[in-house]
Amino acid sequence: MKKSIRFLHLILGLTAGIIVFIVAITGCLYAFQEEILDLTETYKFVEHEDKPVVPPSQLQDIAHAAFPAKSLHALKYYGNNRAAEAIYYNYEPNYYYIAYINPYSGKIIKTVDENSGFFRWVLDGHFYLWLPHELGQIVIASATIIFTVLIVTGIILWWPKTWRTSKQRFRFMWKKTTQWRRKNYDLHTVTGFYIFPIALVFSFTGLVWGFPWFAYGYYTLWGGEKSLIYEDPKVPTFEFQTVKTGMDIALKNLQQLYPDAYYYEVHPPENNNKAIAANANLKEGTYWKTNYHYYDPSTGKEKKVSHIYSTLDKASTADYVMRMNYDLHTGAILGLPGKITAFAFSLCIAALPVTGFIMYWGRKNKPTKNKTKPAH
Repeated sequence: MKKSIRFLHLILGLTAGIIVFIVAITGCLYAFQEEILDLTETYKFVEHEDKPVVPPSQLQDIAHAAFPAKSLHALKYYGNNRAAEAIYYNYEPNYYYIAYINPYSGKIIKTVDENSGFFRWVLDGHFYLWLPHELGQIVIASATIIFTVLIVTGIILWWPKTWRTSKQRFRFMWKKTTQWRRKNYDLHTVTGFYIFPIALVFSFTGLVWGFPWFAYGYYTLWGGEKSLIYEDPKVPTFEFQTVKTGMDIALKNLQQLYPDAYYYEVHPPENNNKAIAANANLKEGTYWKTNYHYYDPSTGKEKKVSHIYSTLDKASTADYVMRMNYDLHTGAILGLPGKITAFAFSLCIAALPVTGFIMYWGRKNKPTKNKTKPAH
């Protein structure tokens, strides 16, 4: 059985190893992007002023002057000394711009194309392998399934025949050998054993994005019964002039409900029979601890939804698991220590295809021993 598993492990490793390497390395590079960008992009910060912020109705008009031909996706207000953000995002045709605005004066500080830059390039590699998105997502998701099989078969191959000989499976035995092949073998097997549980977390959380069927199966396994598709609830048809007042009311409601929130986000309706979406993120550096509310623009009445993106008090265990998916994948759920852990484990995962290929190459190209002729 182990011989068959070893062959499967080898074939899958040779098939998807380069993709696993790229995904892991780009994950490493992206791990601290928020911290790095906060240090380098000073336009994201303003001096705190003891006065009310410019309401969404006015901020929308200010931002529209910068992007008159674009559709506003959301207005984001932070509860500290950060600039407000007017986010312009659209899937088809694709664009993603942010106008950074002083929330006290309404002055536009800077406009940025978020589809450009180093970290966007890294993220496209991590999610899509720099391929067209529809194709790249399938390739990455398929490689993630292969990676899951690789780490499971790797553990089976690692498993010692007897526990008396197990010591060498738990630690590097480099003091007893000078052979580089043995050291490389230990790097592959011992490292693979220790990263096994975190690697499963990476692969499972990645597959949640990769395949809808996996996401629903995973959610159902935890006992989930709601929809996973985010959708703003429908409301009676309204006139768009009422939207500005409704957005102002939505922000005030969030500020009253969650006075200590890290940020508030207000989304204008997509059309004239959709609700205003408004959410408050309660914890800096994460996304799972967010309360989502939906308001009728005409009446200000809150609307209920049947999907998982509602308030935290209505969330089940399965809802929490799905909403934590991004923060689990990046390690952000544990703050900076979690990100450091994710970075280190991603680096170790990137090393596995390299050490595995070296093992394969070494076996295929063993040096021939020189045979000495007998003396006459």
